[in-house]
Amino acid sequence: MLLEEDESNNPMLSVVNLVDLFLVIIAALLIFIAQNPLNPFQDEDVIVIKNPGKKNMEMMIKKGEKIEKYESDGQIGQGNGIKAGVAYRMEDGSIVYVPEGEKEGEAPK
Repeated sequence: MLLEEDESNNPMLSVVNLVDLFLVIIAALLIFIAQNPLNPFQDEDVIVIKNPGKKNMEMMIKKGEKIEKYESDGQIGQGNGIKAGVAYRMEDGSIVYVPEGEKEGEAPK
């Protein structure tokens, strides 16, 4: 009778253990995806820079649902432009950008 069968010989117990293992793996992957800065389900705008300052530098910009990827070709860029603001490196290592406006409190155009 099935109720008197030894549990160590029941192959269904190993299948149940495999299902539990896969559920744990799926939960870990979902947590990893949720914490990824380029997660498509987040509404935040994000910029990710890989290998900063090196010849193979890459920059990924996420604005809304659109993700753009830029790759460095190792060349120094040049062009025409105007001063848009000032960047300050703080004591803790963070960088603060202050845009310059024509009048106090006015954003640059």
